[in-house]
Amino acid sequence: MRIVYHLGAHCTDDDRLVRCLLKNRAVLAEAGIAVPSPTRYRKLLRDTATQLRGAAASQDTQTMILDQIIDDGAADRLILSWTSFLSFPAYAVGEMLYGNGGQRLRGFTQIFPDCEAEFHLGLRNPATFLPDLRERAQSKGHEDILRNVDPLSLRWSDTIRQIKADNPGIPLTVWCDEDTPLIWPEVLQAVAGNDPDLQLEDSDELLAQLLTEAGLARFHAYCAEHPPQSVLQRRRIVTAFLEKFGLPDVLETEIKAPGWTEALVERMTRDYLADVGRIAEMPGVTLIEP
Repeated sequence: MRIVYHLGAHCTDDDRLVRCLLKNRAVLAEAGIAVPSPTRYRKLLRDTATQLRGAAASQDTQTMILDQIIDDGAADRLILSWTSFLSFPAYAVGEMLYGNGGQRLRGFTQIFPDCEAEFHLGLRNPATFLPDLRERAQSKGHEDILRNVDPLSLRWSDTIRQIKADNPGIPLTVWCDEDTPLIWPEVLQAVAGNDPDLQLEDSDELLAQLLTEAGLARFHAYCAEHPPQSVLQRRRIVTAFLEKFGLPDVLETEIKAPGWTEALVERMTRDYLADVGRIAEMPGVTLIEP
């Protein structure tokens, strides 16, 4: 069995990916792909990793955990999705983003040491990611996680480098959250591992949140009459409909961070784009891009 860990990150997916895969659970199961409900494994895996303290689980423990997660142990691929695999929001920012994430992932993979693993992670511009993460932590009663933090020092490439160092040999697929409207079908396929010709139901949920109701209806009608002949053509169609029917309140992000200036946000955005370029060149990392 191959185990797929979808890592979030926070403030990117909000379980949209796993909801789509759950709606397609039956057809994916026919292809040997198991998509259990997150309620069956998130607390279970967290508690098990804590008990193991980095040690490899025994064969009996692995079997027991898998029996609690999936009903059919014959699956070839198991999808596990949790935005807090790397960290809880309150502890995600320090000298780097998710500084303990690599070790945490090592602990989770040691629950199934006999299984192959792969990681999937959505990135987001720190200029919008950090304020949202701060707000999410504060909503849980935590203090300001950005206090005494230099936002210009935080790089996703450092996080990925640490994940790879702590989990050598495990492939990592990443994408930019800002690109998801254009690449969402490819992200779903990369995580699920299904045949590209398999059409997943409700795979347009993201577009439904970004387009007006009339725009979404016209998008579906257009694609039905003019089915995209390639990934590139579909992306061009999506881009055109977003430009004409996109919801401004959803597409435009208001940045709320005390003391941040427009110049700082622009600098962070430039640094982020350059950082994504560095990530694309990392060994063992696959970048899904438009």
